Amino acid sequence: MTATPAQPPVRAGKAAVGALGLLAVATGALESVVAPTLPLLQRELDMSPAEGALLSIVLLITGALVTPVAGKLGDRYGGKRVLVRLMAVVSAGGLVSALAPNLPVLLLGQVLQGAMVGALPLSFIVVREHLPAGESKVAIGVVSGLFVGGGMAGMLSAGPVAEGLSRHWMFALPTIAVIGATVLVNRAMPQDAPGRPDGAGIDWPGLVLLSGTLVTLMLVLALAPGIGSQPLVLGALLVVLAAFATGWTAVERRAASPMVDLRMLARPAVWKSCVLTFVICVGTSMAVYLVPQLFAVPADSHGFGAGATRIGFFLLPGALAASLAGPVSGIGARRFGPRAVVTAGAVLMVVALTALAAVHSEIWHLVTGKAMIALANGLCVTAMVTGTATSVERHDTGIATSLVLVARVIGYAVGAQVSGALLTAGTPSGSDVPAESAFVTGFVLAGAVTALSLFVVRTMSKGAEA
Repeated sequence: MTATPAQPPVRAGKAAVGALGLLAVATGALESVVAPTLPLLQRELDMSPAEGALLSIVLLITGALVTPVAGKLGDRYGGKRVLVRLMAVVSAGGLVSALAPNLPVLLLGQVLQGAMVGALPLSFIVVREHLPAGESKVAIGVVSGLFVGGGMAGMLSAGPVAEGLSRHWMFALPTIAVIGATVLVNRAMPQDAPGRPDGAGIDWPGLVLLSGTLVTLMLVLALAPGIGSQPLVLGALLVVLAAFATGWTAVERRAASPMVDLRMLARPAVWKSCVLTFVICVGTSMAVYLVPQLFAVPADSHGFGAGATRIGFFLLPGALAASLAGPVSGIGARRFGPRAVVTAGAVLMVVALTALAAVHSEIWHLVTGKAMIALANGLCVTAMVTGTATSVERHDTGIATSLVLVARVIGYAVGAQVSGALLTAGTPSGSDVPAESAFVTGFVLAGAVTALSLFVVRTMSKGAEA
């Protein structure tokens, strides 16, 4: 019996790629609305700086859990099929956030919205499935850039919407856009090729253990300011954290179909990209959290008394810089090599963080420093994601890029939680305004952590050349 030759995948048209781009814009907008309005949310929901940091990272924690599962399912069953279902969860989360009357319900909405982090590797799968190799590289960069552009739009519009209408509408409007874009993707994107089931189910034990690891890590960071008053609790959490991490590693190494394939992580090009991405994003997220908080500090203290609308406006240059980072990174890598691009990005970020620690008495100091940090982060992370996506076999695209994106979201979560702990510890008794020294400490620490990435860059380049 003669085997039927495999049919080539249906090529995606401009309408399909455009729909995918619109979805990237909508999800980027929904992801970014919390950043400029966090001081407003803290006031309306009576949150401490540590609770504000928790709100800012819940979405990222969910993303770190969902992304590898989404990438694996996308590799197995097709990117479009999984993407549409994932965006249904995101839409439900956006509606919950829009209707949330209090912090616990808003946290639930953010947990559901975190599924959007898995949309990027799924988009990469769809692009590589339906476009030639040369065009797929361009499309990956375009989708990544549009996601950043959507974040810029959300950041700029969230403040006016929250202050002019309410905080509920700042979640509702981008959620409606996500629903519409998902419908367009479902209609315009070609159907997936038949799935490639491998006979193994989802690695639920690995998912549970990784969840426990991340949640315990966040609790440890949140309790760090009160270490003197509750050392036994903190010590117990560290023991639990070690147990979760050890158990997760053991389960993933033995699982027939692990949630995170540690064999993929063992590849030098992949794990070094993950380490570099994590370190860069820790430094970036500390600035992302600290700068809006400093803008919101009363003007009669050491801040500027800015509301949500002004904060969004002040953050706009940083979002513009981030949107330019993708194409700049690609041009620079082609002309000077990836090592030069990542090194330049890391050095630029260290300089900006150090300058913010030394000089932050004028609005333009913070605006300029934040823009430099956003550009540097985009240069580094875009180079890592694109390089990883194109350095593995086609059927491994989802899981490989998922690992880098997991490192990104964990780095952001750790950096934000550390920043929240620093501000909580640096708030004098009887006051709700963190001391200026707490911000300085945060910027210095972020710069020191980012400087470590330069050692990783050297190691990575040697490994890549070998």
